[in-house]
Amino acid sequence: MKNTLIVMPGPTGVGKTSISVGLAEHLGSQIISCDSRQFYRETVIGTASPDLQQLARVKHHFVRFLSVTDYYSASLFERDVMALLPSLFEENPVVIMTGGSMLYMDAVCNGIDDIPDTDPAIRKKYIDKYNAEGVEGLRLALKLTDPVHYSKVDLRNPRRLMRALEITESTGRPYSSFLTSPRRQRDFRIIKAGLTRERDDLHSLINARVDLMIASGLEGEARSLIGYRGFNALSTVGYREMFSYFDGVITLEQAIELIKRNTRRYAGKQLTWWRKDPDIKWFNAGQPDILLKWLDERIKES
Repeated sequence: MKNTLIVMPGPTGVGKTSISVGLAEHLGSQIISCDSRQFYRETVIGTASPDLQQLARVKHHFVRFLSVTDYYSASLFERDVMALLPSLFEENPVVIMTGGSMLYMDAVCNGIDDIPDTDPAIRKKYIDKYNAEGVEGLRLALKLTDPVHYSKVDLRNPRRLMRALEITESTGRPYSSFLTSPRRQRDFRIIKAGLTRERDDLHSLINARVDLMIASGLEGEARSLIGYRGFNALSTVGYREMFSYFDGVITLEQAIELIKRNTRRYAGKQLTWWRKDPDIKWFNAGQPDILLKWLDERIKES
């Protein structure tokens, strides 16, 4: 059987974790987590990280292996996954990669530009700039230093803006000059099976998951991380809104509603990204048996 990486994308809240665990048990396989929010050991509740029972049932990689103060990127993820896969394929010719981080998933499937690491002092400089001037300060700096990337980047995403500024200053080259690598060929087969649900069903699941996070102690988890709020790992849905609540800008009830709304919006953004990929075969997450049958047939193909 040819070595095969099953890539299972899907929007947040769709049910990837439980379905991937069941699939891995069926195949005797292991799971590579491709959810950059779940990389950090301090953010278990707010990222819906696999629970201890799920981690015990199936071996997971890249879950809770970093601290929120650690630097990590899609290019480092590609490097680490490509280094890990040969040993996983020796144990089983099928490996599952699932998650919701679009750029990280693309990095493993297609490769990503070789972008150098940056000086931590420069990274802190732009974190401080964002805290002092907000996203508008980052936008202006990028427009001056790399107008090409400025015209393409998501100007609402401070992490992307800070990353571009860090690279530009660290290397003396515009960030856009690094984004030229062709698609890389892999020596294993990639099968892409996406998970989705009807829009109303997905939104209901997202709302229910946020309620569960609150009941499980998201407020306390976020309070324990206030001192690290400037790090990229915490500039995500769930923690941003809680920090605004702690600052007295909004009420707890408003924070909860904003987490639900922003999570729903992020799910829509994920689906928009992945629907541009014609190689993804989509399945209703509420009917995992259909997905399982299709994968069994594809895996048997030579």
